[in-house]
Amino acid sequence: MQGKTDLSQFNNDWYQPGSAIKRALWYIVNVLFFINPLMPISGLKVALLRLFGAKVGAGVVIKPAVNIKYPWKLTIGDHTWIGEKVWIDNLGVVKIGANACLSQGSMLLCGNHNYKKAAFDLMVGDITIEDGAWVGAHSVVCPGVTCGSHSILSVNSVATHDLEAYKIYQGNPAQFVRNREINS
Repeated sequence: MQGKTDLSQFNNDWYQPGSAIKRALWYIVNVLFFINPLMPISGLKVALLRLFGAKVGAGVVIKPAVNIKYPWKLTIGDHTWIGEKVWIDNLGVVKIGANACLSQGSMLLCGNHNYKKAAFDLMVGDITIEDGAWVGAHSVVCPGVTCGSHSILSVNSVATHDLEAYKIYQGNPAQFVRNREINS
């Protein structure tokens, strides 16, 4: 016999991402200064992230319309670029290395649901984007994935497993395509 999903049983009380006041204040700041497509000042965004507990390196560029769930669960290395409409849904910890690039519309998704449970339980996994990695436009990095140093996740691809360093991946699910060579 097949079971059925029963969302009335859903309970994620175990998940405590921060106080209700902290989350409410961040929600307002996120809407006004990050999600807002009319707010281009990257330096102000970096300062606000730090104010809310993010660890952000030097020379970070954050474009308009970026959505960040919880800055206190975010680390960004030096000289990293975060493009327009990037969504960092960091229910878990997200670590982005130095000189990394998250292109337009890409998503880092730390949460998922257990489809094998009737209550559709929340599952959370951390994401790591190592130094020099590039997440292409409209690509998705799933919970628990590490994008290795200087790896590339090509446009519209979905990383459901770790990406090895200096390798290029493409597709859904992303598959190895070729090695990445960088000329000086």
